[in-house]
Amino acid sequence: MKTTNKNKVFVSCEEAKHICDKNQYGEASILEIIKLNIRLAYCKITRAYSKRNAKLTKTINKSKTQSISASDKEAMKKEIQKELTK
Repeated sequence: MKTTNKNKVFVSCEEAKHICDKNQYGEASILEIIKLNIRLAYCKITRAYSKRNAKLTKTINKSKTQSISASDKEAMKKEIQKELTK
């Protein structure tokens, strides 16, 4: 009989990283968060990944970057093309 990853309490480091990423975006289930926390308790690599991931998310959320809409971008492209053809 095969066991699936969903039934295991102990997850691999790669799976824990994936759960960590999902957790940063609020997409991880309760069971996944429990599995992640178990992994974080004994794995230095996963703890370091989680810490870097949290720091990155915090930095991005704190930044004041802005993006332009697709229509504004297209208008800029047209304006540049118009200037280049002069």
